[in-house]
Amino acid sequence: MHYNLNTKYYFINNFDTNNIDQQDKQTIIIYRNYNSDKIDPLKILKFKNYCKKKGLKIYLSNNIKLALKLRLDGAYIPSFNKKFNHLNYSYIGNFNIVGSAHNLKEIKIKELQRVDKIFLSSLFKKNKNYLGINKFKLLSNLTKKKIVVLGGISKKNHKLLKILNNFDFAGISYFE
Repeated sequence: MHYNLNTKYYFINNFDTNNIDQQDKQTIIIYRNYNSDKIDPLKILKFKNYCKKKGLKIYLSNNIKLALKLRLDGAYIPSFNKKFNHLNYSYIGNFNIVGSAHNLKEIKIKELQRVDKIFLSSLFKKNKNYLGINKFKLLSNLTKKKIVVLGGISKKNHKLLKILNNFDFAGISYFE
C-alpha cells in the first residue's frame, strides 16, 4: 500500500468550504456539532451536496437514523455513545459505521455495535486518553476490526504512523 493512498477522516463542526476544497478524495468528512442540541437536516443536505460535488464522502456523528434518512455515506459513533438501537435499522448501499474507543472496554462495546472501523485514541495528543505508541499497538492487537489512528496527528508526526503499519488516521488540526 502506498503511503499517500490512506483514508483520512476530517472532523468538522461547521460548514467551511475553504478547508473542504483543500481535501483530496481519500478524505472522509465527519460532521459533528456537539455545541448545538438541534441538528438542521437542510444544512446537512446542503453540506452533503457540496461534498459530493468535490468527490468526498460525508459521515454524520452520533445520529445514525438521520444519516440513513439523508442517505449519507456513513455515521460515526463517539466513545461516549454506548447504545445499540442502530442495530435495528436496515442499511442501504455502502453505508459505513465507524466509532471511537479509548480502552479495551470501549473497543469491545464498538465491536458489539458492529462498527466497520474503530478510531483508537489518543496516540500523540497528551490528554486524559493518551495511549502512546506502545499501548496503542497493544490495544489495536486486541481486535480484528480495522483501526484508525486518532489524536494529535499533525503534518510533522503523521509519518510516524508507518511504525504502526497503520495508514488510516483521523483528526482536526492536521487538516487546518
